[in-house]
Amino acid sequence: MPRGLAAATAVALVVVWGLYLLSPDAWPGLPGALVQTGLLLANLLLTARSRRLKVQLVRILQRFVINPLVRLLLAAGLNPLGLALLETRGRVSGLPRRTPVGNGRDGDTFWIIAEHGTRAGYVRNIQRDPRVRVRLRTGWRYRWVPGIAEILPDDDPLARQRRIIAWHPLRALNAVTVRVLGADLLTVRIHLTTADDQPCSASHLSNVVGASRAPSPGSSTLPAISGPNTPSQLGTSFTS
Repeated sequence: MPRGLAAATAVALVVVWGLYLLSPDAWPGLPGALVQTGLLLANLLLTARSRRLKVQLVRILQRFVINPLVRLLLAAGLNPLGLALLETRGRVSGLPRRTPVGNGRDGDTFWIIAEHGTRAGYVRNIQRDPRVRVRLRTGWRYRWVPGIAEILPDDDPLARQRRIIAWHPLRALNAVTVRVLGADLLTVRIHLTTADDQPCSASHLSNVVGASRAPSPGSSTLPAISGPNTPSQLGTSFTS
């Protein structure tokens, strides 16, 4: 059983039944609370029996339901859950891939807790090419901020989550969702760069690529990410 799953499930159940008790006559009422409870308990059982199957089912849900809806809201300038959009380069196609993720910005660092670990498509993309972009709200507008991503397998993702939350209710909700849907949590750190920053040195980029298990020497280096029309990334959801 993944660390943090049982506690997150307990928190989710408290929220479900707390909302029901506050307004029993409101939709979806008792049937909705019972269905949600059943789903949460089934998720516990599924995770204990087969993490691989859970990842596959969550990917389907994210690819066809959650991620398209979140991307549509973000494209319309709506962000009720306080999310961000991560853009990586597809390790096979070479095309830009965009994935909604939790907003873990802390100054010039952006933190992501990938709920599926190295099974996540965008994590494997980062292993291939650590250059990414993150669409963030700056002032009243959203803009793309480039950065260099690094996978941190030795970092404690639960402890990192607690620091990311910092008493922020939307980040706390995101953390619970990540733990409930996740199978193998993994920390990803992105160093955000701006126009005022010095370009990343070749030696530093080489070190990051090596730490992220980049392809063997002789493979081609992918170009910088650009272009507005990008396919969605299969693998993780806005909860990552």
